[in-house]
Amino acid sequence: MTLYCPRCGSSNIRWASGLPQLWSIYECSECGYRGALVLADGEVARKIREEWLKVRRTNP
Repeated sequence: MTLYCPRCGSSNIRWASGLPQLWSIYECSECGYRGALVLADGEVARKIREEWLKVRRTNP
C-alpha cells in the first residue's frame, strides 16, 4: 500500500524515526510535514498534489 502526504500529496513519506515513541509519526521529505495522519487514497492525493503544486508556483 502506498502512503501519501496529506499536505502536498507526495508519496515520498516515511516513518520519522525508529524510536518506539514515534512509531506512528510520519515525515514527508518533500514539504516537511510531520504527523500521524497519512493518506492511502491515490486519487485524493493526486488532487492535493495538483493544488499544492499550483500554490507553490504562485508563492515560491
